[in-house]
Amino acid sequence: MKKLGLLLGIGIPVLLILIIVMMFWGTYNSLVTKSQAIDGQWAQVETQYQRRFDLIPNLVSSVKGIMAQEVKVFDDIAQARSKYAGAASVNEKAVAGGEVESALARLLVVMEAYPQLRSVETVTQLMDELSGTENRISVERRRYNDLVRDYNTAIKRVPTNIIAGMFNFEVKEYFQSVSSADQAPKVEF
Repeated sequence: MKKLGLLLGIGIPVLLILIIVMMFWGTYNSLVTKSQAIDGQWAQVETQYQRRFDLIPNLVSSVKGIMAQEVKVFDDIAQARSKYAGAASVNEKAVAGGEVESALARLLVVMEAYPQLRSVETVTQLMDELSGTENRISVERRRYNDLVRDYNTAIKRVPTNIIAGMFNFEVKEYFQSVSSADQAPKVEF
């Protein structure tokens, strides 16, 4: 009887410590997994941006050959692409991505003003590719923001917030559109 009491006296605290350590370990690994998922998803966003950037020169060259007078739109697109390439943070890339979108929107408005462009097969194919890429970018951004929301919620909840604080898991930034994204581009001739 004495041995059973001694075993219970030692065994229960040891079991409780093991349970706490396992919960701690599981929470830490969960936060690492969520953080890595966010980084991986941002890479997917950037992959779609790269796809867009690879398509843009082909589209611009095709359209430029037909309408050399719209040089400003082409310059804006080139500058926006360069700005994105030099961006370091998610926010800087979001702003630069918004500038690319704005420049592309102006290009689309210009193209609508010149119906003969729509009949050029290369331009039509490139526009379809670009449209599909824009949809992919939108989907990947949404997925990124969903992962950021889940992660940020996790690190703010008790008791996970204690572990997150101990290991410097910080709030991740959401992808946000630029402030002028809700306004249609203006193109003047």
